[in-house]
Amino acid sequence: MNEKLNGIYAEYNQLLEQLQDEAVISDYEEYQKLAKRQSKLQPTADAYERYMALEKAIAATKLMLRAEKDAEMVELAKMEISENEAGLERVREELLMLLIPRDERDDGNVIMEIRPAAGGDEAGLFAAGLLRMYTMYSSSAGFRVEINDLEESEIGGLKTATITISGDGVFGKLKYESGVHRVQRVPETETQGRIHTSTATVAVLPEAVSVDVKIEDKDLRIDVYRSSGAGGQHVNKTESAVRITHIPTNIVVACQDGRSQIKNREKAMQILQVKLADHYQTQEDEKYAAERKNQVGTGDRSERIRTYNFPQGRVTDHRIGKSLFNITAFMNGEIEEMVEALILEGKKAAQGG
Repeated sequence: MNEKLNGIYAEYNQLLEQLQDEAVISDYEEYQKLAKRQSKLQPTADAYERYMALEKAIAATKLMLRAEKDAEMVELAKMEISENEAGLERVREELLMLLIPRDERDDGNVIMEIRPAAGGDEAGLFAAGLLRMYTMYSSSAGFRVEINDLEESEIGGLKTATITISGDGVFGKLKYESGVHRVQRVPETETQGRIHTSTATVAVLPEAVSVDVKIEDKDLRIDVYRSSGAGGQHVNKTESAVRITHIPTNIVVACQDGRSQIKNREKAMQILQVKLADHYQTQEDEKYAAERKNQVGTGDRSERIRTYNFPQGRVTDHRIGKSLFNITAFMNGEIEEMVEALILEGKKAAQGG
């Protein structure tokens, strides 16, 4: 481990020197490239500096202890060594996590799909709540949200939504949100106060994927229609919305965000490229196929990754057994604590437990 850390630390310090070079500063693209690499290495370099400082402090205290005769000073020195050794172990674990190879897709943007599943109108309302939650979280995290396709129900619920979330490291943050989300609450339409259970599905796909896909015009069916809002009200009177069906796979994408049919078609093609790449990579990679298949499942109430229990004010992620009792804040986008817990468990799994 030390050999690898020494290499990273040397590269980090070299990058710091390069970023002070006038020639590099004047070259915008080169500067941005080096700055991005330096930023990626900084957490590891900072942790390694703490590790080396603790090692040095322990060695110095042990050396002093050999010559120390005062019993009280000896006891204090032993306590200091014990505390620093505990700190050293914590930093060592942190470094082991930092050295786990990152998923190359983690830095990229995501395409997120949200759909109601079991539970009728209540499922649609819950799906709309999830869309709001992820939008608010993205805003607070400094990410940009673009709505590609949005179809609402008569009562303000969601029939389907496809959004692009852009920013640094978005996929790494949100990839564990894929799956079935279950809500337990009393619907507004329930007159007898009974708790209902409904579900919605979330799929998170990396916008940047490794599989190159060639799309043939003959394999596409392209339909244009009028963009519509809640209740079917027309946003505009021109047929600017675009729906593209990839005939061989029956994958359908739609975009109605822009007023230009050309722009909507371009965006729909981008989304189709992502979905096809995911589709074909799934076929080629058995392990990835199993993960992708389990992302959404059938939407049945029993297939869930997380439960939102409103009467108890509780959000529980069943994969890691973590519960938070802040459901109002959580639905307002304050999901970072759960996101970080899932990332940590993912790193532990990659490390082998």
